[in-house]
Amino acid sequence: MLRMRTAGWARGWCLGCCLLLPLSLSLAAAKQLLRYRLAEEGPADVRIGNVASDLGIVTGSGEVTFSLESGSEYLKIDNLTGELSTSERRIDREKLPQCQMIFDENECFLDFEVSVIGPSQSWVDLFEGRVIVLDINDNTPTFPSPVLTLTVEENRPVGTLYLLPTATDRDFGRNDPPRSSQAILRVLITDVNDNSPRFEKSVYEADLAENSAPGTPILQLRAADLDVGVNGQIEYVFGAATESVRRLLRLDETSGWLSVLHRIDREEVNQLRFTVMARDRGQPPKTDKATVVLNIKDENDNVPSIEIRKIGRIPLKDGVANVAEDVLVDTPIALVQVSDRDQGENGVVTCTVVGDVPFQLKPASDTEGDQNKKKYFLHTSAPLDYETTREFNVVIVAVDSGSPSLSSNNSLVVKVGDTNDNPPVFGQSVVEVYFPENNIPGERVATVLATDADSGKNAEIAYSLDSSVMGIFAIDPDSGDILVNTVLDREQTDRYEFKVNAKDKGIPVLQGSTTVIVQVADKNDNDPKFMQDVFTFYVKENLQPNSPVGMVTVMDADKGRNAEMSLYIEENSNIFSIENDTGTIYSTMSFDREHQTTYTFRVKAVDGGDPPRSATATVSLFVMDENDNAPTVTLPRNISYTLLPPSSNVRTVVATVLATDSDDGINADLNYSIVGGNPFKLFEIDSTSGVVSLVGKLTQKHYGLHRLVVQVNDSGQPSQSTTTLVHVFVNESVSNATVIDSQIVRSLHTPLTQDIAGDPSYEISKQRLSIVIGVVAGIMTVILIILIVVMARYCRSKNKNGYEAGKKDHEDFFTPQQHDKSKKPKKDKKNKKSKQPLYSSIVTVEASKPNGQRYDSVNEKLSDSPNMGRYRSVNGGPGSPDLARHYKSSSPLPTVQLHPQSPTAGKKHQAVQDLPPANTFVGAGDNISIGSDHCSEYSCQTNNKYSKQPFRRVTFSVVSQPQDPHQGSLQSCYDSGLEESETPSSKSSSGPRLGALPLPEDSYERTTPDGSVGEAEHMENGVAAITTFPFLPFPHGKTHGRRVLLRPLH
Repeated sequence: MLRMRTAGWARGWCLGCCLLLPLSLSLAAAKQLLRYRLAEEGPADVRIGNVASDLGIVTGSGEVTFSLESGSEYLKIDNLTGELSTSERRIDREKLPQCQMIFDENECFLDFEVSVIGPSQSWVDLFEGRVIVLDINDNTPTFPSPVLTLTVEENRPVGTLYLLPTATDRDFGRNDPPRSSQAILRVLITDVNDNSPRFEKSVYEADLAENSAPGTPILQLRAADLDVGVNGQIEYVFGAATESVRRLLRLDETSGWLSVLHRIDREEVNQLRFTVMARDRGQPPKTDKATVVLNIKDENDNVPSIEIRKIGRIPLKDGVANVAEDVLVDTPIALVQVSDRDQGENGVVTCTVVGDVPFQLKPASDTEGDQNKKKYFLHTSAPLDYETTREFNVVIVAVDSGSPSLSSNNSLVVKVGDTNDNPPVFGQSVVEVYFPENNIPGERVATVLATDADSGKNAEIAYSLDSSVMGIFAIDPDSGDILVNTVLDREQTDRYEFKVNAKDKGIPVLQGSTTVIVQVADKNDNDPKFMQDVFTFYVKENLQPNSPVGMVTVMDADKGRNAEMSLYIEENSNIFSIENDTGTIYSTMSFDREHQTTYTFRVKAVDGGDPPRSATATVSLFVMDENDNAPTVTLPRNISYTLLPPSSNVRTVVATVLATDSDDGINADLNYSIVGGNPFKLFEIDSTSGVVSLVGKLTQKHYGLHRLVVQVNDSGQPSQSTTTLVHVFVNESVSNATVIDSQIVRSLHTPLTQDIAGDPSYEISKQRLSIVIGVVAGIMTVILIILIVVMARYCRSKNKNGYEAGKKDHEDFFTPQQHDKSKKPKKDKKNKKSKQPLYSSIVTVEASKPNGQRYDSVNEKLSDSPNMGRYRSVNGGPGSPDLARHYKSSSPLPTVQLHPQSPTAGKKHQAVQDLPPANTFVGAGDNISIGSDHCSEYSCQTNNKYSKQPFRRVTFSVVSQPQDPHQGSLQSCYDSGLEESETPSSKSSSGPRLGALPLPEDSYERTTPDGSVGEAEHMENGVAAITTFPFLPFPHGKTHGRRVLLRPLH
């Protein structure tokens, strides 16, 4: 005999008995299927999960509660928190009916229902849940028999495997830690059996109608064995099969027919799965196995089941539900679950309420669940009234969809309970009474009554007051009499408002209330009272008569006529009056602060009570200053003076100005300042003290009388001021006081805007010296002009070749330009004078060198043109001033030839000037003489080219021959003429004009006397000499100031 041990794997409770894994499975709409996991065989109160948190419901207020509607055999729930836990009964997975026939991975579970109830059961939601029961290793494996027989043929090689009968374990899957059981193995040695039986199919599957009669054949299992004799004989036995299979089915060992042994109910077992073994009779026997699956088909053999359970907080017991009459319409009062154990159409059930009752069924869930199991809420469909109907018998009928259909019914008795639904009601919502002050405590103030439509306890009423007036008032709880507990004082509280509550004694307690207003009537028990014992007012002086000067405030705590007051002025009634309504005090006169600064009097107030009461207050009136007085200077007097030696040092005190102001405060705050008579800034005055000090050094010009104009200002708004004179006589001593007095008298009659400061003869002597210097300078200027004129005439006498006076040119090279004197220079768009060129229409003629070459403008080399002078033309407008000049060169000059009849190449390059024919000149050699002409303000007068003498204006440029033929010296005389802003009259009256005018900076064309055009030449900036002449005599008594600029040409 050989003992063998088989081990199974299980999951022990010690490792995971508290493993709870909540799962959330979202369903459609608002309902959810709650899923949790729980190991079997756990103790009581093991937490499974929290329904509230899984549904997203906030708990804690107590308004939402939870109730377990099904599954309470193994589960329980906390009504307030929604905590789901295990009950006292242990869960054994192997004993649960729904888990008996589970052979594979199908889950074993417990279903439950939980309802979520709103406040006062105004709404109810029902949720379904499922707790998956996890298997632990709590069962020991068992063998089919305590003694197992194994037949082994002889001569089998070592290592041959033999199939032993299978041990079974009620647990599922791998469990840990392992459990074990034992069986005796009996080994029989036999002859060789070398072929095993073989089933036709490895899996046999068939359908079996439920409730089939015993002996009904189901299917036949066939196996074949190639052996012969005993080794080929086959017998059929159950292999891995549960007790239910062995109890319900019969297997013929010889034929292999499987038949019904006992009736099978599909509602208990819907499928049978097991194995069948085919075994030969050889020694040792050989086997084969096949799997058999029997599907139990449903028949409509079950009527619908109607289960009515409680829902929420409405009690339901023994088919009776107690519902209060005040429940809201559409309130769920019970849970109706209709189910049918049949399958398919046989299990589809419809449910309805029979009869005319105020109830109806509504699905408990919006989702389509199991058609074989439906849940409904029984709702109220109309208001319930205890006084009308106290009890309802609600019949519910359920019909399935089988053929023929089966039906069933169930009923629920609904008893309507009376509720306290009528609160006490007062006849008036507001009760107002008048009650005098200074009462006797305990007096009755008023009585209030309320009625209640209910009866019995619900109609019994108790009265109470608000806590706000407790201690002041009291009420009889049965009669409603309101009493006063204290002495009322209207001046402290003139009105009391409180609520009187009437509560019935029903459940729940209902109450009504009314507002009671107690108006406290007044008595004249208070004197008038001024806000202050002494009223102080400040008024400005010079106030107009009958102006308000202040206001007193008086109060009387009484009311009505007792508070009506009359005001009186007890003193100074001829100066002041008071307005009875406002308490405003008026003055009958204008105040002068300098005359009287304060006034004090009493005001009396008398009320209108009987007898009257009175009170008095003191009024103090202070007159405030206004700046209505100017400062008054006391020292020094205007006719006085102070002797100040010239040797006095800086910061010597000269005098002190003293002033007073009859005003007060800031209006009498004085400031001193010197506002005139201090042109040399010798003196300054302290703005605060009025001390006049010497701040400058005295010199000769400061000798004599100084008159300082001092202004004294106060600081009022607006400021007032006074002006005084401070006379200071600067001298070593006073030799003749009469003279000083006379000067002071003159000072008093001299306007203050005119300065009197120091010796007036000092400036006159300076002016005389300036006049003498100017006269001498003018004489020197005239002499210099005469010298220049003589030199000019000398130069003209040297010139032997030139124009002949009065002779007409063949081709007038210098074409005269007519100019209208009446026309004035044009202005630009901005009304500014148009600037004329500094040099207008100037022709410069240069003599040729002896060898016939001309000077080059850049390198001063001679040109190849013989006997040709050259000139430059500076084009200007017709308004250029007349340029009649007498110039004479101080250096040897070469021959200058100018022929008016010289041929011209064209008018384009002619330089036309206005020169009178009578004053034209013919010169050659070293002398150049230019005659004077008669000119208007801006240009020379000419009306006709020949009939009247036209004027020509020429500026000569003289070239002197150098000793070195390669280095010549060229000088030119340019006359600048009058500036564009000058006229002859202004020129003659303005005196000499100093400074040199700049030479033109532009390039000009050169034109030879024969009219040919020379190359462009630019004047450089090297100035040789500048001579200025202040006056130059002209014919007809006109004088024109002129500037002459001597400039070397390079």
